[in-house]
Amino acid sequence: MNNEQLQTILETTPDYDEARDNTLRAMLSDFYNEKMRSIVILVWGLGLVFMGGAIFSLILFFLTPDTKLQIFYAVMFLMCMQFLGMMKTFAWQMIHRNSIKREIKRLEIRLQDISERLEE
Repeated sequence: MNNEQLQTILETTPDYDEARDNTLRAMLSDFYNEKMRSIVILVWGLGLVFMGGAIFSLILFFLTPDTKLQIFYAVMFLMCMQFLGMMKTFAWQMIHRNSIKREIKRLEIRLQDISERLEE
């Protein structure tokens, strides 16, 4: 096999819709599908629990005259907000996990295509 044949194999790409993969809408539609239902329920459920805890501690912070309890409610608010941020990060990682799987699958198809062309 000479360099020209290798160059033509590497330059030709299999057909796929590249414009669909890089949009936020495509990533979100991959996240909100039937296979990811349990993860979506977990993320939204824990997110609502932590948001409720943050709102509850914020209200109690302003209603409590005792300084020790104000410190406790402030720390509780900060921890709930931190856990809420962690839930958002977890969801974002799960969204990117699907796109990475898709890229690996594309690479496998591409390698299979190249190996078939090399056998010819």
